[in-house]
Amino acid sequence: MDIHERVTYDELLPYLDNPWQRYIKDTNWVQEKHLPYPILGAAGLDRADAQVPDGRPAGNDLSFLQQQLLDDVGHEAGILTGAGDPSPSSMNGWYEMAVALATAYNDWQIENWLEKDDRLYGSVHVAAQDPASAVREIERVGSHPKMVQVLLPIDDRPWGDPYYHPIFEAAERHNLIIGMHHQEPPNYYGKFPRYFVEWHSVMPNTHMIQVSSMIFNGVFEKYPNLKLAMIEAGFTYIPAFMKKMDQQYKVLRHEVPWVKRMPSDIVKDHVRVTTQPVDELTRDEFLKFIDLMGSDEIVCFSTDYPHWDYDSPFRALPPLGEDLEKKIFAENARKLYPKLPERKVTQ
Repeated sequence: MDIHERVTYDELLPYLDNPWQRYIKDTNWVQEKHLPYPILGAAGLDRADAQVPDGRPAGNDLSFLQQQLLDDVGHEAGILTGAGDPSPSSMNGWYEMAVALATAYNDWQIENWLEKDDRLYGSVHVAAQDPASAVREIERVGSHPKMVQVLLPIDDRPWGDPYYHPIFEAAERHNLIIGMHHQEPPNYYGKFPRYFVEWHSVMPNTHMIQVSSMIFNGVFEKYPNLKLAMIEAGFTYIPAFMKKMDQQYKVLRHEVPWVKRMPSDIVKDHVRVTTQPVDELTRDEFLKFIDLMGSDEIVCFSTDYPHWDYDSPFRALPPLGEDLEKKIFAENARKLYPKLPERKVTQ
């Protein structure tokens, strides 16, 4: 899970009509960027060895990604989440351009990635600030056999708000899960902290905000078959968060009478989280967190390729035993994403 393929705006031009194509081509328009911190190293946010040999940015070449991530590592399936630029749902204003970018991105992704490698699966990008357009885009490409989730950025919009529920209805109808991935807008008291180390340390904050928004706004009661993947904040925050929500629900459930179950039970049935960025845990510590969650089906392995904090399946986790490793590395994701293939059987 969580492969960041990258598109350039020039590559999107053939998939855009005018006037949107003209805005990019003639005025050099690009989506506003927010992250204010200095480049982390020689390759910025990416692994130095993931830069394409011809100088293009990491994630911009299918054949290089195939060799470095899929072939050399041996992944049987990978789910693309994009590079966050463009991120149509994160745009402030100019919703029409956001809608056009989402459509162009999906068409580019299908033609250049999903249809060229059986192992790669995609995310439906939408302009969620305009739910009607998001539903139309899900209707347009959601039935594609390689599209497995609707991607929403984790920023300053609480997605559980009923305003966005039509998106969840369409996703459930098309057998798609909702994937949420953090984006550049602030996740620290509404503003950026002074240092990147602070920003990176508190990523679970906004993940918790979104999960609680989805639960207490009754999304999973309203759409009982909907699943949610929280991508790129690790998993160690989950046990304490489940306990806190349960505690508050016991004394405040009169406020949300549409929520019929304990929040921890809803998490176990509907929410999955990814390992990356994985905390450096011993085997006993890792198993303790799994035990505190009350389920070994919540955690799914992710790489965050090609970013600087990429997690290798060979080194990221301590030895956990064959049964649990099968679940985290493969079975939990296969159960979460119904369009993923069955495990290959080798002789």
